[in-house]
Amino acid sequence: MEHENFLEKRFNLSERKTDVKTELMAGLTTFMTMSYILIVNPNMLSETGMDKGGVFTATIISSVIAILFMGLIANLPFALAPGMGLNAFFTYTVCMQMGQSWDFALTAVFLEGIIFLILSVFKVREAIFTAIPMTLKKAVSVGIGLFIALIGFTNAGIIVPGEGVILSLGNLLTPNVLVAFFGLFLMAVLTARGVKGALLFGILGSTILALFTGVTSLPTGRIFSLPPSLEHVAFKLQFDNIFTLEMFSVMFTFLFVDLFDTVGTLTGVATKAGLLDENGELPSAGKALLADAIGTTIGALLGTSTVTTFVESASGVADGGRTGLTAISTGFFFFVSLFFFPLFAIVPAEATAPALIMVGLFMMSPIKDIDFDDYTESVPAFLTIAMMPFAYSIAEGIAFGMMSYVIIKFTTGKRKDVSPLMFILALVFLLRILKPLFF
Repeated sequence: MEHENFLEKRFNLSERKTDVKTELMAGLTTFMTMSYILIVNPNMLSETGMDKGGVFTATIISSVIAILFMGLIANLPFALAPGMGLNAFFTYTVCMQMGQSWDFALTAVFLEGIIFLILSVFKVREAIFTAIPMTLKKAVSVGIGLFIALIGFTNAGIIVPGEGVILSLGNLLTPNVLVAFFGLFLMAVLTARGVKGALLFGILGSTILALFTGVTSLPTGRIFSLPPSLEHVAFKLQFDNIFTLEMFSVMFTFLFVDLFDTVGTLTGVATKAGLLDENGELPSAGKALLADAIGTTIGALLGTSTVTTFVESASGVADGGRTGLTAISTGFFFFVSLFFFPLFAIVPAEATAPALIMVGLFMMSPIKDIDFDDYTESVPAFLTIAMMPFAYSIAEGIAFGMMSYVIIKFTTGKRKDVSPLMFILALVFLLRILKPLFF
């Protein structure tokens, strides 16, 4: 009883019409719906040459620190972890397409985290958010969704590099592809039936099938072990190129996507939880944004991509979570996972690929809010969406969207729709393209 009274006073449970049991179960629900990141993130970042075990440990530790800050300081039921889309940009754009090293990418994430810390302390993140037109905010989410889905299809072997064409349909009858399709349809059915943790169950189900089909195999040792060492990924920052246009472009893209992802998630989930005040504002928004910035900064130092607030927190809220105790409960399950890396390591890419495809679907929903009849809005939105998968680059999608938005608005007499910040950002992206002409 004493501990319940302490938790009641610490988290204001009665005021938010909840109790300890509800909060703890809501935390478990949130963990189940977002735990796929413990498999997907190490798999994805390891493609850059990073140590998979080290990334696994960095993912969990940075997530737990950010979650504890969110729960204890902000008293909000939101969980954080390295964000989808941001890890894809880290791996497939910065490292693979641009040819930068993973420590260059980590440095960009670290700089982004420091900037976010400063912006959070001085409360200017919201001002930056409002300077970017809503159409482009929606389009970025949709474009990243298509980009992530494309990665999922290629990781599964459903889409492969073609002869004479950029991409083509792979052999759909291989065990690898069948495992991926099984996981995709299992996730789809469970999601449609409202099952909590549908993505996790889909990954587990397809992993079991992968074991029977020989796509993967059981670990030879114990499934329980000490956490993998951070030695090969922690504190590997590279400051040689911090004043280059390449670093600015990469850092700004991390900044841009993280900014909109976090603020949008906080607003949406807080609305669902009934945590907004009479002015439609979240009282603890500043502390919540600070948790995000702290997680990102620490994550970069430990060896993982940008940490952000997960929209999957809505699942815990739907189960009744209303306070920081939900977040702390989620953090506890993350911590326990730290000692089961051998179990997570057997999950093949074919089992996580369906989760990427489903996350891509989830990120598509804002497309319904884009006004396609206003071509000064729809053309920049379309370029943002299309260039991400076609150019295989989140950065290029954002760049083309911003530049086209400013150009079209200026040439159609709608200059008032363009904020000074938008103009400056578009100019920076244009200079990046024109750089080869002058240097």
